[in-house]
Amino acid sequence: MAQRKVITTQVAIMGAGPAGLMLAHLLAKAGIESIVVELRSHQEISETVRAGILEHGSVNLLVDSGVSDRVLREGDRHDGIELRFNGESHRIDFQDLVGESVWLYPQTDVFLDLSARRKADGGDVRYAVKEATIHDIEDAPKVWFTDEEGVDYELQADFIAGADGSRSHCRAQIPEARRKRYFHEYPFAWFGILAEAPRSSAELIYANSANGFALISQRTETVQRMYFQCDPSEDANNWDEERIWDAFRSRVNGNGFEVKEGPVIEKTVLKFRSFVQAPMRHGKLFLAGDAAHTVPPTGAKGLNLALNDVKVLFDGFDSFYSTGSTALLDAYSDHALGRVWKAQQFSYWMTSMLHTAADADDFSRARQLGELRSVVSSRHGRAYLAEAYTGWTGER
Repeated sequence: MAQRKVITTQVAIMGAGPAGLMLAHLLAKAGIESIVVELRSHQEISETVRAGILEHGSVNLLVDSGVSDRVLREGDRHDGIELRFNGESHRIDFQDLVGESVWLYPQTDVFLDLSARRKADGGDVRYAVKEATIHDIEDAPKVWFTDEEGVDYELQADFIAGADGSRSHCRAQIPEARRKRYFHEYPFAWFGILAEAPRSSAELIYANSANGFALISQRTETVQRMYFQCDPSEDANNWDEERIWDAFRSRVNGNGFEVKEGPVIEKTVLKFRSFVQAPMRHGKLFLAGDAAHTVPPTGAKGLNLALNDVKVLFDGFDSFYSTGSTALLDAYSDHALGRVWKAQQFSYWMTSMLHTAADADDFSRARQLGELRSVVSSRHGRAYLAEAYTGWTGER
């Protein structure tokens, strides 16, 4: 093997998704050097369509840090959601309850905004690298990788930020004796579709029914994204359009409401679980986003948690390079995990409250409806949901 070409930086960032690029952006604004290493090509990431609900804090981070204000111009501001059960809708008014909103803005667009900003600012982002591995994370961190042209590199850095997603290489490098992994597997998945249809609702509808959960979301004026609960082993190819729309009708229609239908142009089965690895730091390696934790999509927390991790981690790096203090870096894992576990609880609660277990008996169904009534009939119950959904105000 030819000798590796040595390059240096202050922070090596593994992963050029929203978390990695946001960290690189914040570091650059503070005059801290970074190089981002990513296995996927820019085109591959930009063509991976993922939905997104952004908390107000995430929107503020994008806008106030100078990434882009496109989310305000092209995103859809939502001031509430609807919980629908027994054929009736109950609006959770975010503005009335907590004075906040969320924005419907696809994660793909967040990536495009961040990648465009890094390019405009001359950021060093290496896409489509091969065989990227990290080494010596306790003493002198290094990243070995091969670029698109086949040149082998050794990237030497003060620290490594592992933002390399749910299949994280970085996560696996923390010694087994120094980590604990928490898992919860759910007995259901989401059957997701894109449909050429007008919007069924101005805001998201979370529907609970004896036939299972459904989520009515939006995409554009003419294309909508929607989901319904299914078995994790389901094969999307076995579902024709009539069967798909019948599943939605049986879960959301009633009392004057009917889902707007149209040609289905994409269908997929989305499996999910709850996962946390703790701590989120070992030696000079720091994990962020899906590399450290994943949540079910019911609570709309995944991307928001990743951006929160990055903000907390940036504060630690900024403090270290400006004062020499490691206090914030040392506190990073505990600080980030505090919000992670709150989000895990909220996501688990929303998922269990809204989905119908395949083996649910009459008691389970009646108890679940009692829980939903308890939430919507109490201002305190609605306020808890609103505060958690929009992002806890006053803390990271």
